[in-house]
Amino acid sequence: MARIHLYIAAACAVVLALAAPSLAGDPDMLQDICVADLMSPIKLNGFPCKANVTADDFISAKLKNPGNTNNPNGAVVTAANVETFPGVNTLGVSMARIDYAPGGQNPPHTHPRATEIIFVLEGTLEVGFITTANKLFTKTITKGDVFVFPARLVHFQQNRGYGPASVIAAFNSQLQGTQAIAMTLFGATPPVPSDILAKAFRIDAREVDEIKAKF
Repeated sequence: MARIHLYIAAACAVVLALAAPSLAGDPDMLQDICVADLMSPIKLNGFPCKANVTADDFISAKLKNPGNTNNPNGAVVTAANVETFPGVNTLGVSMARIDYAPGGQNPPHTHPRATEIIFVLEGTLEVGFITTANKLFTKTITKGDVFVFPARLVHFQQNRGYGPASVIAAFNSQLQGTQAIAMTLFGATPPVPSDILAKAFRIDAREVDEIKAKF
């Protein structure tokens, strides 16, 4: 059954990859394959192609097993993007597995370069996204459900069940990028000035500093 779930999730990724070019997160590729050379000193928008390519470059086992959720969020994302799976370079698609302990949360975040679609492998999750008009769309989803988060909008997932939960996510980008809202604002390096955050959140600078200390 788990194998069937992974096949369905992979199909989601294929659908995203075959979307109209005007909707794609990444530029169209200019050749059949371009496995990323992650060790190349050349810097460009993306990754240069490596010279010697084998079938092993087009397979990844990273999503087979649950990740370790022993962290403050109680959730962990295991990525199969170009940085960990070089075969997807220039293909405009990637995947991830997200595992959640009971009560675990993938906190509010955005993906600046991709739409995300998830398939629930197990558990019960409250998921949602917020539009630029500050309207919240949220649902409770369970095993077998699929939910989509539009590109660049703030979204989240939280385990509402009594046991572990997990999903497979697909993106229409080889490297979707992730900005976790709290970490971005309170854990930036160098730090965002406390008075700016205090005014934005309508709290005092002392409270801002206390929050920063947690990140």
